[in-house]
Amino acid sequence: MFKSQQYRAKAVEYGELIKRSIGPAEIRKFQQLQDRLASLADNEQGLADDYDNAVHVAEQDGSSGAALAAEEELVLRCLGAAIIMQWNALPTTLRREIFDTAGSVGKLLETAALRGQIARFLHKHKDDAVAANCL
Repeated sequence: MFKSQQYRAKAVEYGELIKRSIGPAEIRKFQQLQDRLASLADNEQGLADDYDNAVHVAEQDGSSGAALAAEEELVLRCLGAAIIMQWNALPTTLRREIFDTAGSVGKLLETAALRGQIARFLHKHKDDAVAANCL
């Protein structure tokens, strides 16, 4: 994945191309690409800053960490239940993407076992239409 510095370097390259461009259409095209890369750089930097801030807050405030973890666990359980309830209505490509992402969340050596558990769970509940209680 690109880092913000790489996006900014690419934006500078497009800035140079703008200077050497001939015609308004070409200039506009390079300007749009430069603006897009600058925006991506800002977004990437913002995500990195947010991640750093979140990590530092978690380190500083260990007392409320357990309460926050419990709240996040509830949110994740509810989201998971909602996805399972809508699983058959999701497009196949989205289901595959969710499955692949979920299977890679665990530790590297446990990925195959986790993917197997997820596949068995989905197969077992594929026809369930009963609302799940996430509480």
